[in-house]
Amino acid sequence: MTNFPIRSRFMSDIFNDLTDGFFIKPLQGEPLPNRIAVDITENEKAFEIQAELPGVKKEDIHVDLHGATVNIKAEIKQEKKSEDNRVLRTERYVGSVARRFELPVEIDVDQASADYQDGVLTLSLPKKDTLQGARKLQIK
Repeated sequence: MTNFPIRSRFMSDIFNDLTDGFFIKPLQGEPLPNRIAVDITENEKAFEIQAELPGVKKEDIHVDLHGATVNIKAEIKQEKKSEDNRVLRTERYVGSVARRFELPVEIDVDQASADYQDGVLTLSLPKKDTLQGARKLQIK
């Protein structure tokens, strides 16, 4: 048995909250989440993907489709602050994050669409017609 009390996370959080105001140090942003959170649904004709990308501008989102592979990449940039004010702390994300996954069926890239609203990217990805390009062979 030890004579030192066990420090709980609760006590650490209280201590950190109390000392935050005393020790202000400038930060250049927190690290990005390590993954983009997605929801993927499927019906008989298409896949729908919803990806959370809060704080990202539409022009900083890049989606690449190749066969059954979907690549989503987003860049979050920190806007330049006014030089009149000294930044004490900023906790907004800065950098880029990406997500890549493969769907069970190829995507019809020509019919695919994307919409970005309220921090959620919605991809509508129609399945490629498996009969497309199929033909019946004449047996000789």
